[in-house]
Amino acid sequence: MSQGCVIKLVLLAIVLTISWDEGLATVSPIVMEQQLLWISGGDEVGAYRIPLLSYTPKGNLLAICEARKNGRSDEGPKFLAMRRSEDKGLSWQPQVFVLNNELPDGLNLGAVLVDNVTQTIFVFYQICSHYYKCDMAVQYYIKSVDDGISWSKPYNLSRQIGTRMFAPGPGYGVQKKYAPNIGRLIVCGHSTLPGDGMFCLLSDDHGDTWRYGGEIKGIPYNTKKVKGDFVPDECQPLELPDGSIMVNVRNQYQYHCHCRMIMMSYDGASTFKVDDLRFDTTLVDPAVAASILYHNGVLFFTNPESETSRIDLTLRWSYNNGTTWAGALNIWPKASGYSTMTAIPNSISDHKFIYILYERGEKTYSQYLALAKISLSGKL
Repeated sequence: MSQGCVIKLVLLAIVLTISWDEGLATVSPIVMEQQLLWISGGDEVGAYRIPLLSYTPKGNLLAICEARKNGRSDEGPKFLAMRRSEDKGLSWQPQVFVLNNELPDGLNLGAVLVDNVTQTIFVFYQICSHYYKCDMAVQYYIKSVDDGISWSKPYNLSRQIGTRMFAPGPGYGVQKKYAPNIGRLIVCGHSTLPGDGMFCLLSDDHGDTWRYGGEIKGIPYNTKKVKGDFVPDECQPLELPDGSIMVNVRNQYQYHCHCRMIMMSYDGASTFKVDDLRFDTTLVDPAVAASILYHNGVLFFTNPESETSRIDLTLRWSYNNGTTWAGALNIWPKASGYSTMTAIPNSISDHKFIYILYERGEKTYSQYLALAKISLSGKL
């Protein structure tokens, strides 16, 4: 790593440490506003699904999703759709189809990751995730160096990591700000159901090269699963201020409970130990992609708060890293599915808000992708 990159990382860590030290003692979240960013059934799109949301290096917002041409199915041809906001989510630029994939088992998202040192945004996706009319999964990423305005051609990451099916997220990746492994990029995901588990990709050179790091495999591994088996699936990592990595994981076949798995790493996601795995029975879950976010000294979590149905999207918050949960706020009481969160860092004025992009509907969760802006101060 160059001396310039080291200096940038140190300065970034100082800024973020100051931000957390000035964090809110308590929060009183309320829904400040909601808007529909995507409505299924138009523009050659049958359904919009799999929301990704991120801040950008210049303090803007970037929303990303799959635009599924033929309907709700995971298989089939898709566009990769994006929208940007340059006014903290008040208004959004028209959608742009960054990629147009016509394959029978087209692209599936994925994760978005911001390298705050190089000011590069990565978006990860995969082809042939479900082996539908194809037999080799391939991992790709595209990147932007101009705040998400333009994007590179796809890079075939499977040249480095192989062709084991790896489905990032869906959600966001992490750049470590604290020791150990300051500056490391981390993307976590899952694999096929028989060979499922939680797996992480790591890069220590700002995304030039990637390798597999820590993992916890399903049991029995590479075997057809049944209800009650241990099957970690879609997941979201984050870094806590002590430098540890927490991963909140979908409990696909409800091993132990209808709730979320929590996995921890203390070496920059290089390893995960079963001894550090727990189940959070407060976070009841119908087996879905959920989201966590550590912002301003508070841990936030979103999912449909139900053991069996994708309804009642709920925001929870904790002051002790999820040991206990201090409160809950219903975001949408009807059909709701996948969700993701972000906040705009390094700005005191933006610390009072978080943003949730989620699947929402009146009858089915694939009708809309909606953005909720949450005021943490309890004031509109």
